Amino acid sequence: MLALRLTRGAHPAVQLRRLLVVAASAGTGFLLLSALGHALVHPGPSSSALRLAWCTVPMAATVHFAVAVARTDPGARPRPGLSAVGLGPARLMVISAATTALSCALGSALALLVFLQLRGDLTGIPLDGAARDFLATGRPLPLPAALTLLALVPLSASAAVAVSLRPRGPVTGAARAGRAYGRFGAYRRTPVRESFGAYGRFGRQLGAAARGRRTAGAAPERGDTAREVPGTDADAGPPVPTAPPSGLPWGVSVLAVGLAVEAFASRTGGGGAPGERPSALLGLALTAVGLALAGPGLTHLCGRLLQTAGPGALRLLAGRVLMTEATRIGRPLGVVCAVLSAAYALAALHDREDAPAGPLVALGVLLVAGCTTATLLTAAVEARQARAVTTVALQRLGAATGTLRRAAALRAGALLVLFGPLTLVVAELSVWPLAR
Repeated sequence: MLALRLTRGAHPAVQLRRLLVVAASAGTGFLLLSALGHALVHPGPSSSALRLAWCTVPMAATVHFAVAVARTDPGARPRPGLSAVGLGPARLMVISAATTALSCALGSALALLVFLQLRGDLTGIPLDGAARDFLATGRPLPLPAALTLLALVPLSASAAVAVSLRPRGPVTGAARAGRAYGRFGAYRRTPVRESFGAYGRFGRQLGAAARGRRTAGAAPERGDTAREVPGTDADAGPPVPTAPPSGLPWGVSVLAVGLAVEAFASRTGGGGAPGERPSALLGLALTAVGLALAGPGLTHLCGRLLQTAGPGALRLLAGRVLMTEATRIGRPLGVVCAVLSAAYALAALHDREDAPAGPLVALGVLLVAGCTTATLLTAAVEARQARAVTTVALQRLGAATGTLRRAAALRAGALLVLFGPLTLVVAELSVWPLAR
């Protein structure tokens, strides 16, 4: 009941993200039911198993998007006083998982209704033509099998949310709220130097300005971030991560293996369509995993390159933010690059006679592309929430709003310059062996 009340009383933007999760779950559920219908019409296990294996790609994209939405949900975020009434991080994690399961279950129910409507089980007017191949019109639908397939998305999404938002270690008393704030960075109260203190010349200027205001005898303003944590030094703080994430070498290796598997599939596929070759599916999956693993490291490298050759305050700010948020932004950005390269490969193979076509392929591509793009935008919202306290501190120190906007535009442009050509190169390397 508490999860339902939090769902009903959320902000319209949060409700919109949840509706997108419902739509993604409905699309994935319809694809799973279509694979079941194809298995009823074609008893051969190989083609049906391959269709079901292709459904794991949109299901993974849906689960990833559901986790991103749950991480930015303010209704299930720890706040002061909730632990006193029994709503600590563990209980709120359960509420987030229940809310995600409720949204995905609603989408699965919608998919079942649409599937039954197209089959003619509700109105008695089924679709004709090629749709009969995956709707299994005129054949009884095994309800236990359909419900089992529809339960995959809610169970997987709720389990992924529970793992992502689980409490990191035992916490008691006042430390519980503090660690919860650290995990949901938007409510973290830290000194100014903790976020930008190690940012070189720009950080030293900010620290000097803050020290000059305090030593001049000015009373601290209400909510001053340098005074909100008693006993902390405003000039000390953990350094900004300078070492790149460890996934870059692994990502490059997995990407190379995926391209090699695609080349092997082009030689041993016997002229079949790429969608009908399990080795091609494995190669595309490895390519996507490689780009996702390399995304944080490439984002960190992009932030470092912004600070080379005598940077000013604007480039320092943009580069350090990219380095700090490399893991949060880089992984969904790498997934988006993988999806775009796969879409480019499908578009290049569209004119082939053996190229896969049909409404289910279009639905799958649209679903995966929409989920990955929405996940990237949601991660950007989470990163903006994590920088809320730092942004307020910079504005108090005299940073203009236009400067912060130019820094954001510079970050976006730098990521586009790095990841755009990379996506095209990976797409061309993926098309070359499959088009032979």
